[in-house]
Amino acid sequence: MILLISDLHLEEGRPDITRAFLRFLDERASHAEALYILGDFFEVWIGDDGMTPFQTDIAGALKALSERGTRIFLMHGNRDFMIGRRFCRQAGCELLHDPHVAKLGNERVLLMHGDSLCTRDTGYMRLRRWLRNPISLFVLHHLPLAKRQQLASRLRSTSKTETRMKASDIVDVTPDEVTKVMRRYKVRTLVHGHTHRPAVHDMQVDGRSARRIVLGDWDRQGWALQIDESGAHQQPFALD
Repeated sequence: MILLISDLHLEEGRPDITRAFLRFLDERASHAEALYILGDFFEVWIGDDGMTPFQTDIAGALKALSERGTRIFLMHGNRDFMIGRRFCRQAGCELLHDPHVAKLGNERVLLMHGDSLCTRDTGYMRLRRWLRNPISLFVLHHLPLAKRQQLASRLRSTSKTETRMKASDIVDVTPDEVTKVMRRYKVRTLVHGHTHRPAVHDMQVDGRSARRIVLGDWDRQGWALQIDESGAHQQPFALD
């Protein structure tokens, strides 16, 4: 059994999500061969050198899971793209590039956070290119922690305001971009998060059947995609 989750947005202000996640690790993930976390695991991450006791505790919970035999893979999201090697060592997880092709069951599956697919949101795409530029990342990592915290808070506030003002199709994935990336990686299944719109979309890529599985976010309920010999299944569950 393999489990995939995304968009937990863990933070101290949402203890209900934290409790649900820790329960999920103990009751479900401990029985899995692998756990994939596809971005926005934390609500904000200003650098491994700025880890809070809360974030350290989460790393410890993941480490305990890995020591029980579950392999853990983590992908950056748009909120936590500054997670680095120090956190991964403490959490016992492997950091994946976005996109990443994984062999899940008998199929090659493309894994992404999903924000890079939203190409109609031109303002966000410009910001994303700037933030992910190696030079920008170097500068960000070397800013004082207080400055990084201020920048993160400003970016979060701006993002929430702009998202409310944008049309729903602009902040969703671009269909042509989905087809293009699936063609590039020669896959028939894509799994991503980011949009907070859990669903399975049947589609065609070069005349062949394909599917796009969107992971749900953890806000009013939790979501996990389970892949086993019977197929892929995603169902919500209560946080408390």
